[in-house]
Amino acid sequence: MLTQFTHTKDLNNSEILVLLRRANALLRQEARPANLAHKNIIALFFENSTRTIASFQVAASRLQAHFSVFNVQKSSTSKGESLLDTLHNIEAMGVDLIITRHHHSSSAPYFAKHLKCAFINAGSGTLSHPTQALLDLLTLYNHFEGDLEGKTIAIVGDIKNSRVANSNMELLPRFGMKILLVAPPHFLPPTSHPSTHSLAEALESADVVMGLRTQTERHSLQTYGSLKDYAKDFCLTRARLQDRPIPILHPGPVHRNVDIQDALLDDPRSLVLQQVKLGVFLRMALMESLLTA
Repeated sequence: MLTQFTHTKDLNNSEILVLLRRANALLRQEARPANLAHKNIIALFFENSTRTIASFQVAASRLQAHFSVFNVQKSSTSKGESLLDTLHNIEAMGVDLIITRHHHSSSAPYFAKHLKCAFINAGSGTLSHPTQALLDLLTLYNHFEGDLEGKTIAIVGDIKNSRVANSNMELLPRFGMKILLVAPPHFLPPTSHPSTHSLAEALESADVVMGLRTQTERHSLQTYGSLKDYAKDFCLTRARLQDRPIPILHPGPVHRNVDIQDALLDDPRSLVLQQVKLGVFLRMALMESLLTA
């Protein structure tokens, strides 16, 4: 039984489909959530988060688990204690599941290797954000009624620095989707997926589009004169989409009128809030899987 989830590769396709179906059953109230009242879950986020940490907290609450958020800024790591010692001390308190986010890409595999309790990677550097990719897959699976084969998703923005993009590039093709990367040259990583610098060209062939935040905190040099200059070429707008029935995703936080136009966020084609909603049920299903025999 899987007890540590660091990467989308940790689950095979059959196991992922089980999670999606369980999440949908919880969403539609076709199944009762597991009672995890005897389980202790702690979140250690070494980077800021709103959606992800709140999503895990709400999911844990619906499973009746005890959920705590560890205040990293006030921890003994500020006194020189190693991260591993911090984790081992917390684990020794009888914690059943530790959830982490860290700015180093190698952090999640390292933490998982040294922990005996259950573990979830809630974001590691620019490498992976596996629960976000799973909830994105669930959103698309539901929207297209399970038929993802041959659908093209255009991923637009700062792909090079996006752990969400990396996880989706690994996961979505396993379910038949084609990836098209859309970005200026300095935002594109080396990859085998097709790419273009033209948003207009991408929208001609896309069945779904995912916007990404420009992650200025990860840029060592300023790459655009301003975000307004970037938006001129890559912001998703109603004028660019016209009347195409293309669903729009975004992992958040959204830079309004930079990643996506205000008006388009309120458009029926926007699935951004649906992603947030489904994320709770997907994380419930995952925590059930990790914490029940």
